[in-house]
Amino acid sequence: MQVTETLNDGLKRGYAITVTADELDAKVNEKLAEAQPEIEMKGFRKGKVPMALLRKQFGQRLLGESMQETIDGAMNEHFEKTGDRPAAQPEVKMTNDDWKEGDDIQVEMTYEALPDVPEVDFTQISVEKLVAKADEDSVDEALKSLAETAQNFEDKPEGEAAENGDQVVIDFVGKLDGEAFEGGSAEDYPLTLGSNSFIPGFEEQLVGVKAGEEKAVEVKFPEEYGAENLAGKDAIFDVTVKAVKKPVAAEVDDEMAKKFGAEDLEALKGQIRERLEAEYAGASRAVMKRNMLDKLDEMVSFELPPSLVDAEANQIAHQLWHEENPDVKGHDHPEITPTDEHRKLAERRVRLGLLLADIGQKAEIQVTDAEMTQAIMAQARQYPGQERQFFDFVRQNQQMQQQMRAPIFEDKVIDHIAEQADVTEKEVSKEDLQKAVEALDEE
Repeated sequence: MQVTETLNDGLKRGYAITVTADELDAKVNEKLAEAQPEIEMKGFRKGKVPMALLRKQFGQRLLGESMQETIDGAMNEHFEKTGDRPAAQPEVKMTNDDWKEGDDIQVEMTYEALPDVPEVDFTQISVEKLVAKADEDSVDEALKSLAETAQNFEDKPEGEAAENGDQVVIDFVGKLDGEAFEGGSAEDYPLTLGSNSFIPGFEEQLVGVKAGEEKAVEVKFPEEYGAENLAGKDAIFDVTVKAVKKPVAAEVDDEMAKKFGAEDLEALKGQIRERLEAEYAGASRAVMKRNMLDKLDEMVSFELPPSLVDAEANQIAHQLWHEENPDVKGHDHPEITPTDEHRKLAERRVRLGLLLADIGQKAEIQVTDAEMTQAIMAQARQYPGQERQFFDFVRQNQQMQQQMRAPIFEDKVIDHIAEQADVTEKEVSKEDLQKAVEALDEE
């Protein structure tokens, strides 16, 4: 086997690989020899079929396997010898298209090598960690929000009209062509206007009604409505308004606290304080992480694989285009060309991604099975009733696993750096912390 360098330009590499016909033939014979003891053929005992006959019977099939294995072996040997790590799957193609059995194999391999990443002295990194405490005003504000979610409804003064957010208690009968249809009637139904719990157009027509009023509500069922006999049909609902009620926030007391699973109001305040400070801690970590990445980006400089930068720039441009054009769901749109700003951001992401991967590898940082399981379960909770299906989907999808593993690995590398960096705590108000978080989106 012969390997000859044909390209060495920056991180771009090219090699011509020659696998001789004798090497390939030896590989085929090796495979036949391995299989011979288990092969039975008419007229011969098991394991006694002559090699010449085996070659005639299986040679062509094994030839393809041998070619692939020999080329793969040559590539692996090359990477072990040179220490190169390809940034992506190498491009490999045969150059002698007129190859026939008995000829040498000529292969061209090209790839971009990952760069050598410089060492970083983490002790030279200084960052602030913002610390915000949950004050009484913040706790009281959260309690007020909870009280609104636990709201009750009480009758509005006689003669007052219903508004969005009010609750109307109604009897109704739905009719198609003057005939009541099954499942279209109810009595004493409490409907909150603006909740969009009824078909489009129904609730809007009840804004302004008063207790004791009767109203014919005209609607059209959606074309995709679940019941085929109603889909796309025009209907009239005869509605009797029995009461109009306004929302009233729950009293902030022990009884409200018990509705949220706390023993009393003080216990609920304690839970709120813990939740708020956990949110503050998460926001603080995001700010510290960005600052640390900024410092790392300033400290290192090395050549980047063009293909990785191009792919990242295209992805950034594509994502931002869809954010600016939310109505376009698919990919049937004009070609999107990355700008210089997109490429600059792509270079930062690729550089930091390679740096963090190198730091994590040298520190032997691993994402454990327990950490992955915890992350999968946390995300599965976003799909109530389908947790098991989501869990199984992730377990069977390597790409999805990698997407979930990457941020966990990155956070562990950041923690590893923070242990050696100069991290000083600075107490701030929640408003100042919020401003620091908002500043992240502006950069």
